[in-house]
Amino acid sequence: MVKLYDGGAYLIHGQTIIPETEAAKAEALTGKKIDKAEARKGTIAYGIMEAHNTSGNMENLKIKFDAMASHDITFVGIIQTAKASGMEKFPIPYVLTNCHNSLCAVGGTINEDDHMFGLSAAKKYGGIYVPPHIAVIHQFMREKFAGCGKMILGSDSHTRYGAMGTMAIGEGGGELVKQLLCDTYDVACPEVIAIYLEGKQNPWVGPQDVALAIIGQVFKNGYVKNKVMEFVGPGVSSMTTDFRNGVDVMTTETTCLSSIWRTDEDTKKFLTIHGRGEDYKELNPADVAYYDGVVHVDLNSIKPMIALPFHPSNTYEIDELNANLTDILHSVEVEAQKVSQGKADFHLLDKITEKGLQVQQAVIAGCAGGNYTNVVEAANALRGKNTGDGEFSLAVYPSSQPVFINLTRQGYIADLMEAGAIIRTAFCGPCFGAGDTPCNDGLSIRHTTRNFPNREGSKPGNGQMSAVALMDARSIAATAANGGILTSAETLDCWGDVPEYSFEDTVYEKRVYYGYQKGDEEKSLVYGPNIKDWPKMSPLTDNILLKVCSKILDPVTTTDELIPSGETSSFRSNPLGLAEFTLSRRDPEYVGRSKEVDKVEKARVAGQDVTEAEPELKAIFEKIHTIVGQEEIVPAETEIGSMIYAVKPGDGSAREQAASCQRVIGGLANITKEYATKRYRSNVMNWGMIPFQMTEEPEFEVGDYIYVPNIREAFDGDMKDIKAYVIGEEVKEISLYVADMTEDEKKIVKAGCLINYNRSRNK
Repeated sequence: MVKLYDGGAYLIHGQTIIPETEAAKAEALTGKKIDKAEARKGTIAYGIMEAHNTSGNMENLKIKFDAMASHDITFVGIIQTAKASGMEKFPIPYVLTNCHNSLCAVGGTINEDDHMFGLSAAKKYGGIYVPPHIAVIHQFMREKFAGCGKMILGSDSHTRYGAMGTMAIGEGGGELVKQLLCDTYDVACPEVIAIYLEGKQNPWVGPQDVALAIIGQVFKNGYVKNKVMEFVGPGVSSMTTDFRNGVDVMTTETTCLSSIWRTDEDTKKFLTIHGRGEDYKELNPADVAYYDGVVHVDLNSIKPMIALPFHPSNTYEIDELNANLTDILHSVEVEAQKVSQGKADFHLLDKITEKGLQVQQAVIAGCAGGNYTNVVEAANALRGKNTGDGEFSLAVYPSSQPVFINLTRQGYIADLMEAGAIIRTAFCGPCFGAGDTPCNDGLSIRHTTRNFPNREGSKPGNGQMSAVALMDARSIAATAANGGILTSAETLDCWGDVPEYSFEDTVYEKRVYYGYQKGDEEKSLVYGPNIKDWPKMSPLTDNILLKVCSKILDPVTTTDELIPSGETSSFRSNPLGLAEFTLSRRDPEYVGRSKEVDKVEKARVAGQDVTEAEPELKAIFEKIHTIVGQEEIVPAETEIGSMIYAVKPGDGSAREQAASCQRVIGGLANITKEYATKRYRSNVMNWGMIPFQMTEEPEFEVGDYIYVPNIREAFDGDMKDIKAYVIGEEVKEISLYVADMTEDEKKIVKAGCLINYNRSRNK
């Protein structure tokens, strides 16, 4: 059972939760007066943030991180941006892994060119380079960098090392650029939510089960959104650190900012096995710690779980699903019709057989599923079994070569292969649609991180639709042992026999380039033909004119819908090439509309008459001149850009391309009810777009213009009521607002993007 507290609470001696409304009980238990402000300082998170804060003000943090990590979908753009901004070396350890664009057959040599760029950058600027197939980004960071009391920043949303005592944050590339330029990560001090673990999970329950049980309770109500999840309570020690890592990486799917766990002897053991015992220190809350909320998790009560399409929060107990297959699966089919917009069909009811639900594919992979413990448990379940010669298939991706080596030497890989499983190298592809895309109308069960719409690689626009359900490796193995009939791990009795893990980093010593503080500025960056510089972007003018180029009324819009994952990865180093895919799965006409607006803006910057470049603007500006105070507005001095309206955009990936792709083809602003994540909003601002919000319903349509006067002046005010005007048949006033921005964020947007801002500082 997972229970959410209505308000804040005190944790006393790390054991007892007392609601804030019953503070007298806390005082009786401790024998002293409780000071809430002081108790806030008692969380593990507060202490780590304080140690990394450079502002001297714990209300508004300016964080400097101990290390950073990027993969090959993001590091080229980050390094290009930092180079254009004046970077001369990597000031902190910066790990460049190659675990996303690993399949070099996609796009010819394009992906391998990105890898060579990364290696040349590591040699020039002093970085750490991990070649393809050696390790997925987060497993490498667990094995080699995460440690107690540290903070790590990564350009991947699943940057989570809390189970090892590290507060890690996944952000867009712009935030990593700031660290490379010795600037800071600026954020208001986040609230901290206690994830109080009690009891011990059953042997057939795995980390994905625990994670999905929590996600199902906290995602939709935003209980931990942009907050820190702090795992405390006696139940923490019922899990090994490897198990905790599997829970921790999934905290991203709650939309929290970061996570941290109390540490113990098992944390020390994990670090010692990996040759880094000195990175251990005990982390516990103070005797009195105040939390802004509590998620109480009774581990004993958690059952094997499944997250059905199309979100990790769409959770059910597997037993509950199997008992109500028709009703529950019908609701997913209805949702699938909305997702595909009628362009493709997806069926689940026809997969119900006399034995149960027939699954077409299974995958255990990546930073969530490919951990040592998960693969061992799957091998134990499948030893001597047969996955069958029908439509069902199972693929297993160990998370790193050291894990792979250990599994091989102990015979587990052979057990899996003899059962019919396909074994692959460390690769994140199944998590975002660049590997093991299911057949049309197929259902894949996966111990990976996400199951967003079409993230697995299907293309409804081409008449193809498949989907993913998330499950733990244990239940996936039970399903595989049952020929692909959806089966709970509770039906088997083989769990818990996991031998000690021994870490061998011979492959790292031989293949990983460790160049931190060894940069050679005389070295040259190696460019492939697809690696392009960022195009120029205009600074913000006093008045702006936005053309509505897409209007999305879905409750949530994921970053995968803003810029699809999968095969588009080959274009991640080519800003304009990648931008051609923007909203391609959600609004295929958007790119054409936005590029037409961009042509007009480029004409304006070149000194041409925009009313000649776009004749309809003559009538638009005539209407603008009817607005009081706007009679003398000059088109040549009014920046023109495209705009997207979405109810709640940005759930999912940290990759900055979700925003930069809008910007490079003319995007100037978004208007939303709210932003799903801080990281997407940060990306929007770092790329010079204005993160507008509005409380009213959007009474404008695609093709309408929205005029916003005095926008630069508005940034100097409280930004709570920014007057704007919809220029349609009539001129209608609307109210926009912008949530809090730091002074640097305001300067970045005014400059037109982070690159412009940094260049102006370096002059």
